[in-house]
Amino acid sequence: MKQPVNYVLDADIRSFFDSVDHELMLRALAVRIADKRILRLIRQWLRVGILESGECEPSEEGTPQGAVISPLLANVYLHYALDVWVQRWQASAARGPMIVVRYADDFVMGCKHERDGQEMLAALKARLSQCGLALHEDKTRLIEFGRFAAERRARRGERRPETFEFLGFTHYCSRTRSGRFMVKRKTQGKRLCRKLKQLRAEARRRMHQPVAEQHKWLSQVLHGHYAYFGVPCNFRSLQTFWWEVGRLWHRALRRRDRKRSLSWERFLQLLEHFPLPRPRITHGRHPAGAVVR
Repeated sequence: MKQPVNYVLDADIRSFFDSVDHELMLRALAVRIADKRILRLIRQWLRVGILESGECEPSEEGTPQGAVISPLLANVYLHYALDVWVQRWQASAARGPMIVVRYADDFVMGCKHERDGQEMLAALKARLSQCGLALHEDKTRLIEFGRFAAERRARRGERRPETFEFLGFTHYCSRTRSGRFMVKRKTQGKRLCRKLKQLRAEARRRMHQPVAEQHKWLSQVLHGHYAYFGVPCNFRSLQTFWWEVGRLWHRALRRRDRKRSLSWERFLQLLEHFPLPRPRITHGRHPAGAVVR
C-alpha cells in the first residue's frame, strides 16, 4: 500500500517439498554450519525414506514429509535459491523498485514496471530450474494491481483489477471511505469451503458426545479461525463462517434423534445456554485510523 507497486507476480512452486535437491540443500547449510556431524545427521534425515506397506523406500530428493525440520530446511533452501538471488537480480537488471514477500514456499512479488515483471518471470523460471524446482504454469501469473490499476483498466474499458491469493486470503484493490487506496483481504473461498467440509465430517463423528463437549470443541475452532482470519475488512467472511458452523451443529444434533425433533427455534434456545463465539476482528487497526467500508 505504501510502495510503488503497479504489477504483482503471483507465483507458485510446483511440489516444492518433494523436489528439493539434497546436495544443494547441504551446500546451503554448509555456508553457516561447519560441524560435519550436524551435516551428516541432516543428510541422514533427508534420506530417511518413506515407509509404504511395511517397506522403506529411500528418498533421493525432497524433505521428509511431516518432519518438524521440513519448514526450517525450506526456508534455508529458498533463502539462497530465491531471496538472495532476487536481491542481486533487482540490483543489476530491474528498472524500478521491487518488493518480495515470502512465507516458506509461498511468495508474491510486486514491481513498478510491467517489463520488470515479465523479465523477472522469465529469469525466475531459469533460476528455479537450476535449483531443481519449477513454477506451476497454471497458478503463476503477472497481474495489474495497485492504486492506479482500476483507473487504467477503466480507461481501457476493462473490468476491475484482478485479485491474487496468498496465505489463505484473497487480496483485492479497494478504497477507504475517505477515498484512499487500500489493499483489502478476505478469506479465500476454497479454503473456507474445505474447512467447513472437514467440520461437517467431524461434527457427524462427534454427534453422540455431550452437548457441552461439542460446544467446547466448536468454540475452540471458532476462536482459532478468528485468531488467523480476523483481519480488518474480513468481518463478512467471519460472519459467514460463524453462521455455517451453527448450521452444521444444528444438523449434527438433529441426526442423533430419529424423529429429528430439534427444530431451529429449539436450537436457538440451546444457543442461549451454549453460545458460539461471535465473529470479531483480532488483528490491528487500519493504518492511521482509516475508516473502511
